[in-house]
Amino acid sequence: MLDETGRSITYLRLSVTDRCNCRCRYCMPAAGVEKVCHSDVMGLEEMAVVVAACARLGVTKVRITGGEPLARLGVERLVAMVRSVPGIEEVAMTTNATLLAPKARALVDAGLDRVNVSLDSLDPDRYRAITRTGSLDDALAGLAAAREAGLGPVKVNAVLMGGVNEADIRPLAGLARDGAVASVRFIELMPIGEAASWPRASFVPAERVLEELPELAPVGADGVSETFSAPGWRGTVGLIRPMSHRFCSGCNRIRVTADGMLKACLHSGREVPLRGLAPDALVRVIADEIHRKPERHTMDADHASQSARAMNAIGG
Repeated sequence: MLDETGRSITYLRLSVTDRCNCRCRYCMPAAGVEKVCHSDVMGLEEMAVVVAACARLGVTKVRITGGEPLARLGVERLVAMVRSVPGIEEVAMTTNATLLAPKARALVDAGLDRVNVSLDSLDPDRYRAITRTGSLDDALAGLAAAREAGLGPVKVNAVLMGGVNEADIRPLAGLARDGAVASVRFIELMPIGEAASWPRASFVPAERVLEELPELAPVGADGVSETFSAPGWRGTVGLIRPMSHRFCSGCNRIRVTADGMLKACLHSGREVPLRGLAPDALVRVIADEIHRKPERHTMDADHASQSARAMNAIGG
């Protein structure tokens, strides 16, 4: 399915919950966000119907996100339902991995192909400070369980925060160098959600990674990620630059929030309700929105709250 600009839309990011067991500083306040009522969140069967409508329009890949998707009861059953949709070739998940260790095997059995793990530090104290409630031991156990269960290639996503985790650039990249994961992607912090009011020094360009790791050389691209490696490295380092580089021309994804709102673009304030629509109507509404002339997207405070809801969509 082609959008108005000729891009082929083949990738759906599906949020299954607004809940998360961590309180990452760039994502939400210490007390968490106001929770959506259970009745306002799509049921698993509703989500499967949305996926089927997207598949009819050419979507072949689904990434299950949140919040923290493993906080959603029955997520394994949803994975199985999504896997059974005709046309869906890949089912992936983005997770903080702190709940993954006991569930990795069941997720594989349900049909999950791979995971991306959000991991912003390998220092236990700094990890705790960033996540407020997370345990690095739990996250690393989840990462190990993912590898052992075959949820690969495993990729790590790390948000760059000036003055916070710059010292973690080399240790995190070491996971890729040694082959513990296939890739470590560093993502530029965006001024949305809780980070909208952060000082300018917090927003460091991804070029900072190359300054820290001068041995890296370009080896290609993986979606919106520019990839780098060096002789003797078993994996790659990726740079995702939503601030210093524009990659809209290569975007192939749409997003659906846990409460059933379609977002054709992360940075747009526009959302289209999908709940309650019959399958054929779903297909028409989704197609119409994708074919709609793109609006001018901004990253100012007017869109901060809407963009924050889809913050997990940054890692490809």
